[in-house]
Formats: sequence, structure tokens, C-alpha cells
Amino acid sequence: MKFYLSMDMEGVTALPDYTYVDSKEANYERGRRLMTGDANAIISGAFDRGAKGFLVNDSHSKMNNLIAEDLHEDALLITGGVKNYSMVEGLDQSYDGAFFGGYHARAGQKGVMAHSMIFAVRTMWINDVEVGELGFNAYVAGFHGVPVLLVAGDDAACKEAEALIPNIVTAAVKESLTRSAVKTLHPKKAQAFLLEKTHQAIDNREHVKPLVPPDEPLLRIEFTNYGEAELAAMMPGCEIEKGTTVVRFQAKDILEAYRAMLVMTELAMQAKFC
Repeated sequence: MKFYLSMDMEGVTALPDYTYVDSKEANYERGRRLMTGDANAIISGAFDRGAKGFLVNDSHSKMNNLIAEDLHEDALLITGGVKNYSMVEGLDQSYDGAFFGGYHARAGQKGVMAHSMIFAVRTMWINDVEVGELGFNAYVAGFHGVPVLLVAGDDAACKEAEALIPNIVTAAVKESLTRSAVKTLHPKKAQAFLLEKTHQAIDNREHVKPLVPPDEPLLRIEFTNYGEAELAAMMPGCEIEKGTTVVRFQAKDILEAYRAMLVMTELAMQAKFC
């Protein structure tokens, strides 16, 4: 068996706010250590259950947060910024299952540091399904025929996963009290919990189906202001829905939709300079 881990940061054990996930902030190094600890628990759980290969993709911000020298030595690591498929780089049909660790809820939801890719995004849809990072990444996994077996993060991310993917195993390592306050497990207990939940997820894998995306999906992204929408719509094939800040893109498949989303959000982030 071979498994894949997309490791985000906002949903990591004991991280309450952006001082732990922003490389310019005082608590960032602590956040990196806690992130690496959560990842190692999931990796160890997979090897306990007979994994013969394991790939970790650092999926937060500049995507160079995991401490390589402290990571489980039998796991391969993708680290660094520019990637064709961002949070799901390296995921393909060769994997028996995917795990999403350190995940958070989509924009507009109650959950610690909830957002969807960037703060300029209010919400996203694939056809009529509202998605955040979790849902979009699960659709890409499903395109490759790979089921998402485990989502670990805050309680809001876990509820979002359970609503999208029947029979998925979730591991809430902390409860969101507000956007920047949590009730959390101790890191040692959280890591034991993640290990146990990874065992459970692998044992349960026959009961979880890939989240298959629609053919020729329509991607729609609502931005927080019109300037962001204008910039996003500069990408060929995009148009702004009249009277809104929603930009739409008709994709040939979910991979094209995902890459379009990456380009649109990168363009929209430039609005602050205009």
C-alpha cells in the first residue's frame, strides 16, 4: 500500500491564531514543530498498517514549513512554493488513499482561521457544490480514483469533511471557540489520537469511495470586492457574472478547474497594489 498526506497548518494541534502559521510571526517556529509532530503521527500510523510508500506534500503558504530533519525518515517530502497542483502536488492514481492533516474549514464558516486559499475569496463552487480547500482537493483526489480516508484538523474541518465524504474517518485535535481561540488536546495526546485514527482510517478504507468530480465542471469564485474579481477575470476564459463579484470559468476537467483557481486567486491577490 502507498499513501499520500496533504499537510496544512491552520488545523494543527494547539495552533489558535496566525502568529503560529505566518513565518514573520513570533510563534511560527513552535507552529512548525507542532505541524511536523502531527504529520509524523499520521505517517507512523500508516507504516504501522503496512504502508510500503508514503509521500507528504507541505501544503501551507510558501509550502516549506515542515522540518525535514525531524520528519519520519521513511516518508518522502515535497517542499517549496511553486507547484502545478499546490496542495495536491504529486497525488496520482498510484496511491491507495489520501490523508488531509492540519486542515481548516472553508471561508465564511465558524472555525479557527477558516478561509479558502486567500482572504480575497468569499466562497467557491464546483457546479452547485460549495467547496473550500478540503472539498476542491478531495475532488482532485477523486479524479485520480483516490479516496480521502482521513481528515484531521479542527472540529469545523471535520464536520465539513463528514458532509462531503460518506464514511470518512475524522480526527478533531481541537475545538474552535472563536476564529482565533481553541480548546485543544495536549500535543502528545493529539499525536496518539492521530496515530489511532490513521489505523482506523486504513482499516476502514473499503467503506470510503473517491469523491468523483463532475465532468466539465463549472468553477465559480466569489471575491470580497470588485477589484479582485476584475483582476481574476483577466485570465482567458473567465468572466464576471453581471452585478456580482463572482468570476466563472468553464473547465474541461477538475484538473483544469484547479489550475484556473490557482491563477485566479494569484491575480486577485494583486488587488491590494492597484
